[in-house]
Amino acid sequence: MPSLIDIRRRIRTVKNTQQITRAMKMVSAAKLRRAQDRVIAARPYALSMQRMLANVAQAASEEEASRIPLLAQRPERRIQLIVMTADRGLAGGFNANVIRAAQKFIAEHAESEMALELIGRKGRDFFRKRRAKITGEAATYFQKIVRYEDALEVAKRVIERFEKAEIDAVYLVVNHFKNVVTAQLAIERILPVVVPEPKVIIDYIYEQPPHELLRSLLPRYVQSQIFRAMLESSAAEQAARMTAMDAASSNAADVIDKLTLNMNRVRQASITREIIEIVSGAAALD
Repeated sequence: MPSLIDIRRRIRTVKNTQQITRAMKMVSAAKLRRAQDRVIAARPYALSMQRMLANVAQAASEEEASRIPLLAQRPERRIQLIVMTADRGLAGGFNANVIRAAQKFIAEHAESEMALELIGRKGRDFFRKRRAKITGEAATYFQKIVRYEDALEVAKRVIERFEKAEIDAVYLVVNHFKNVVTAQLAIERILPVVVPEPKVIIDYIYEQPPHELLRSLLPRYVQSQIFRAMLESSAAEQAARMTAMDAASSNAADVIDKLTLNMNRVRQASITREIIEIVSGAAALD
């Protein structure tokens, strides 16, 4: 049975750990609020971009649209997979779920040549150890506030490769922020761009031919998709970390209660043993 000193030392250690997890929960809660506001602000822009793209594509003729590189449909023999994880752990199953989904996607497309664009330290480290084909990586984007310039760099690389026909499709694996408790894992194809059908047709007045406008809008659309995914991933990461640290703090409290109960039992047994020794010594003197 451990001594009182050992139990007190362990209680002190668990309390220190609990202070750290509580502090991390508070930090994640503050970051989550800012990240959530940015996600909510970005969603209307993405929807407006989709509506505009649909109407401009409707105005352009099929023959003109077919000559735009970012709309080119090719057999998916070479696929670019963008895997978006966090730069740090201690976020529950956030990173593991993304990596597992990426591995499943790779296994399902084993007949295709797979190249990885890794955003986030955890995904980068995982696939580096497995010697996957990596064409680009970034391990610091989520250590600060997500910037549009960062999404621009990623979009520029994949768009350039797609236009040169080095790849036939680009997919994205990301956690979308749903609420504080839940993240929605998604695998999305962002290239070639699939132009949605317009729900409401708007008769724009064009100063330039619609197909030229469509050609300039498509890269911006891809950039906005990647930027929105980074915002979603950042918010989902903070929500997952806040939930994980809350659970860790609760578990630490349970461990402290059990250790305190065990310490009281050990102390009571020690007191009882000392009383018995005193009474036995007094009886022996009589």
